[in-house]
Amino acid sequence: MVRHTRREFLKRTAMAGGALAAGPLMSTVPFGIASAQESAAPPVAPGRDGSAPLLQMCIARWKGASAASPDEMKTLATKLTEQAVATLGGMNRFVKRGDVVWVKPNMAWDRAPEFAANTNPDVVATLVRLCLDAGAKAVKVGDKTCNEDKKSYPSSGIEAAVKAAGGEIVYIDDGRFKEMAINGQRLDKWLVYPDIVESDLVINVPIAKHHSISKVTVCMKNYMGVAGGQRGQWHQDLATCLCDITRFMKPRITVVDAIRILTGNGPTGGNIADVKRLDTIAAGTDVVGLEAFGTELLGCRPEESKMVTAAQKAELGQMDYRKSALREIEVA
Repeated sequence: MVRHTRREFLKRTAMAGGALAAGPLMSTVPFGIASAQESAAPPVAPGRDGSAPLLQMCIARWKGASAASPDEMKTLATKLTEQAVATLGGMNRFVKRGDVVWVKPNMAWDRAPEFAANTNPDVVATLVRLCLDAGAKAVKVGDKTCNEDKKSYPSSGIEAAVKAAGGEIVYIDDGRFKEMAINGQRLDKWLVYPDIVESDLVINVPIAKHHSISKVTVCMKNYMGVAGGQRGQWHQDLATCLCDITRFMKPRITVVDAIRILTGNGPTGGNIADVKRLDTIAAGTDVVGLEAFGTELLGCRPEESKMVTAAQKAELGQMDYRKSALREIEVA
């Protein structure tokens, strides 16, 4: 079978022009704080050749000693990320030797890691290292920030952590956005960052947190960071726009950071009282299942979320992730 890279696909589809049609504002979903529901995973059949089956999702929870110091937090984040990816089949399942990989965290805000406004830096750094170990030619990390990037990148802790892991930090150049064919229901064409979408692999690494408009932001909304232009217009029909950009991005692996979650005053945060420690990482290939899981962590019912239900209707994945090839593990 011929392997087509994202770069080859997008070179064929890139084109100029485009605008977003106006539409009604997205309705909100109830918000509260509750623990994610536990359930036993369904049995997973072995592969046809008798090999171990490929999982769709792994939820890794920390069961070791309580972490408080920076070094302890780094160990916790590193082990959770390593084990979640390993259980999913290892980074070699996704990265081929010579690939250019873009790790896409949420690093939009001028906030320190403990405020849970951005993805945990040690999660990002671990993914960078795993990609390089799998043979990636280069691993780049960048995001279209909301606060000034010269402040957000270092404040988030991601810049230093990525450089230490051997990755390349990329500051987004607004002049490099290109209009490309999204071919979505609402997004026909839109400005996207070519270096991201033309990479051989994009790893979406969101943090689960509250959002003042959408109430919850997890996987799909993190893709807004690949887009330029007037992104605020997306909120006129956010669920549909997020489905459009998610389909365009063709997600292969998503890693959800729920080590700390932001339970209120999102997406910017700024109050430690709004932060809750869950010490959890979820990784998988089904972006909708991961979106539903993150939604539950923030106390919302996935079936009441327009983003989750729209994504399932668009056949982007399975909302009931408990019916997928799921494994839950404890890490110490």
